Amino acid sequence: MNYGERVVGCFKALAIGDAIGKQTEMLSYPDVRHWYPDGIHGFHGSPGDIIPRYAGNRKHEWRIGETTDDTEQTIAVAKAILSRHGVFHTAIGTELLKCRKSLHPGVMSTWTFHQIGDPSRTASEGDGCGAAMRVAPVGILYSPKHLDELVRGAYESSIPTHGGQLAICAAAAVAAAISAALEGLPTVEVLELVIAAARNAEAFAPSTKGNAGLSIAESIQKTYVGLSESDRLIAGELAERYFPDRPETKVPLAISLALITGSAEQTTLLAANVGGDSDSVASIGAAIGGALRPETVNESWFGVVQSVNGAELLEMAQALAKLRC
Repeated sequence: MNYGERVVGCFKALAIGDAIGKQTEMLSYPDVRHWYPDGIHGFHGSPGDIIPRYAGNRKHEWRIGETTDDTEQTIAVAKAILSRHGVFHTAIGTELLKCRKSLHPGVMSTWTFHQIGDPSRTASEGDGCGAAMRVAPVGILYSPKHLDELVRGAYESSIPTHGGQLAICAAAAVAAAISAALEGLPTVEVLELVIAAARNAEAFAPSTKGNAGLSIAESIQKTYVGLSESDRLIAGELAERYFPDRPETKVPLAISLALITGSAEQTTLLAANVGGDSDSVASIGAAIGGALRPETVNESWFGVVQSVNGAELLEMAQALAKLRC
């Protein structure tokens, strides 16, 4: 399977996970079950209709099949890379300033960046997963043999909005997972590269370990081992042990689900049924799963995403695939 096919699978799955996960974003697990008693099995309703729980939302009435800032910012990073044939934070900042989804004070990192309005700005803090959710193009650009450039690229794509160590390391880990997945490497080798990238990225910012006192590399290792010991991945148990509402659980859960299931579709559904930051977990995890095994991308779901959002994503994927080094 060539890089082009894997890159397209990665981007398709990223957008699918984003849109399906949005249906349960920021819900607790009990609230997910309240809104969807039988669980999430895909898109619930007609494409383009308002998701029932967002009806009357003063910020945005999100539609069934609509992608969020996760996909919008991924496209922004891709455009910046294509314009400069490399990863430069000012170019990325310029494209991020054009993004408008989820632009409100509730998303402080992006809101602050837009209020300052300087594309060359370097954030000194911020540990959310906003950097990790948009970093897939960096993993597409650099192969595993260019690990130093990949980690530097993850840093460059992070710092317009996120300057905390957890955020930068999470972005490096996701970029490494995408890069290794595109090579079709065995799971153990993907995980090794992910851990190495996260550790190398620690040098770019002071330590900001999470609530458990763990770095991102340590959190990924712990989450992966914990999930690997389960006979079966069940959303309720995932919510109890790894609920994605903190930096040290979101990306580790996304990466672990993708590597253990080896499936973009399964990763999407598990993340959506857990709740929390479900759109980002599903988007990140599914992108890795789609790169590993493009055949696990649900084409029917992508048809919904494409009908609601347009085809720009695939154009970006195909252009980026040609730049891989």
